[in-house]
Amino acid sequence: MCGSCGFPAAPGHWTEAGAASAPDRLRERLRRVKILKKVLKVASLSVHDGGLVPGIQLFDLSGRQVIVQDLEQLWIEAEKLSGKPFDPLNPIFLTADN
Repeated sequence: MCGSCGFPAAPGHWTEAGAASAPDRLRERLRRVKILKKVLKVASLSVHDGGLVPGIQLFDLSGRQVIVQDLEQLWIEAEKLSGKPFDPLNPIFLTADN
């Protein structure tokens, strides 16, 4: 269990499938966050994952912050923070200049 956030240590996320070693899993977590930052920027949200603790920090421009454990929870919390429905498959994210 993480002493900072209280989440139990997770074995890994499905997006890390195929990552055979700890450095590979960390690299995949950081790559996932890079993509999330681009997608969430359109909604004035951002994320941080330092790779040291379980979970992803999601925050808005006013400083409100929540720690989420996975991508499913991230999209739910993104809607709450932005105050509007959030569809990560919206075509605007494919064409956004981020």
